[in-house]
Amino acid sequence: MGMTYEELSMYGRLRKIFRCGPVSMFQHLCHRWCGRLTPAEVSVKVKDFFRYYSANRHKMTTLTPSYHAESYSPEDNRFDLRQFLYNTRWPWQFRKIDELVRQDQVNNGISLTCNGPTETEISSDHGSGMGVPAANSANQYSGI
Repeated sequence: MGMTYEELSMYGRLRKIFRCGPVSMFQHLCHRWCGRLTPAEVSVKVKDFFRYYSANRHKMTTLTPSYHAESYSPEDNRFDLRQFLYNTRWPWQFRKIDELVRQDQVNNGISLTCNGPTETEISSDHGSGMGVPAANSANQYSGI
């Protein structure tokens, strides 16, 4: 798929814990990966993830309850009421991401990149950055 395990873990945490869709995940990762990737590169990664996710989500409904690949998943899918059939093209969301990338290019990178704290500031102030956040945490950077 062209994604590292670290990236897949980040996508999974943003999608499941923070309930991010394509647009909010793109915006969050632009801040998270500022300096490392351009918004255009982040948009390609987010679009690829959601394309693969929507093409394969229905397979998760047949997994046995005992298998868990990531530590942030304490449930066994019995109470997972999320939809499992998605439109793999995500027309509105991907169009909005493209619009945000164009807007960022017009503004010379001011609108999406490095508005918040850098990755080193986040990890130094909040430990390693990979813990699971508390429910209703006011800190938007906890757990990432």
